[in-house]
Amino acid sequence: MLHWLDAIVIPFLTSLYGAVGYLGVAVAMAIESAGIPLPSELILPFAGFLVADPGAVEPLTGAAWNPVLAVLAGTIGNTAGSLLLYWIGARGGRPFLERYGRFLLIRTHELDLADRFFTKHGSATAFWSRMLPVVRTFISFPAGVARMPLRPFIIYSTAGAFIWSALLVGIGAALGSQWTQIREALAPVDTFLVLAVVAGVLLALAWRLGLVDRLRTRRK
Repeated sequence: MLHWLDAIVIPFLTSLYGAVGYLGVAVAMAIESAGIPLPSELILPFAGFLVADPGAVEPLTGAAWNPVLAVLAGTIGNTAGSLLLYWIGARGGRPFLERYGRFLLIRTHELDLADRFFTKHGSATAFWSRMLPVVRTFISFPAGVARMPLRPFIIYSTAGAFIWSALLVGIGAALGSQWTQIREALAPVDTFLVLAVVAGVLLALAWRLGLVDRLRTRRK
């Protein structure tokens, strides 16, 4: 994973930010929110690193990187990518995702759970899911399939995306030039951390959906 970051992701972000600055942050976040594996956990801290670098010049403004503008760019990009996935879910509906969902690791029983979940927790889910790794990327699919009203979806998604963007840009700015050294130090446990995060998110969702109690009942 570390080699993939160094060989592909970081050079891509360096070139993108160097060419179009804040617009590059928005584009990268739109790509991530559209389901393409470009981690926001790197997109936004890297922008924060540029914010902390006094020698870094944002090409569109010709001035130093501004943390507020970096956060706004990330938020706008996140919302744009989320709207694309929402539109696909709303326009294609269940038939589209049942046919092509396997390519996105979305299965029929997951769509059934998502329908029930959004019926009960739609608005709240669109907010807090934006701050959960992994889940935040794909939550727009079931939102579109469930036909969650567009205005609340945009409001809650944007609010959650703003908090997530501010958090990660702030972390990148706080770490400054040390973020690459810290990433290298964590490389041996990187895969474990990713799996742990995924497992934690899935367990949390299972608990919210009552799946744990359901499994216990079946065993009895």
